[in-house]
Amino acid sequence: MENIVLDTSVFVGQFFGKSPAESFNNFLSLATKSKGYRFYMPPAVLEELKKFADESRIEVESLNVLTLKPPKKHELSVPAYLLYNLVTDMRKRIDKGLRLAENAVRSDGKIDEIIRTLRANYREATREGIIDSKEDVDLLLLAKELNGTLVTADKGLTLWAHELGIPTLEPEELKSRLGSGDR
Repeated sequence: MENIVLDTSVFVGQFFGKSPAESFNNFLSLATKSKGYRFYMPPAVLEELKKFADESRIEVESLNVLTLKPPKKHELSVPAYLLYNLVTDMRKRIDKGLRLAENAVRSDGKIDEIIRTLRANYREATREGIIDSKEDVDLLLLAKELNGTLVTADKGLTLWAHELGIPTLEPEELKSRLGSGDR
């Protein structure tokens, strides 16, 4: 049995349906019919998903195919080089964000346009390609703990999963496997 750890991006990205609730329910329907997989999600990730999905539209009776499991945060260890790389990367991102802010202050133009541009550039510089939430950390730790495969559309999570030796799948690939009855 392959352990599959699911990220919110699987359902928000409309890979299984047009809305997060529809996507989640369609996934559950396919997962119920699949063999060879165990599906996991940290409780914090389900709470994050509920912020995007109308909770009343989630088919609770189908949740038996999905195990909610927090990672054993006090029992797991990660390589020290991961922390080193994370701190180094964050330093570079903070410096880049500061340079963007300095350039915005020096620029000519309408203040609303300057702020809009600064926000977009700052978000890109500081958040893309990084783990930036406790939910991201829970996903990485749970996948590591279960020796599982992380399914995500988040490029930052994919990058850091690979740093830890965690296999990943794109949501489209999971959908293809479930739809074709693989395993």
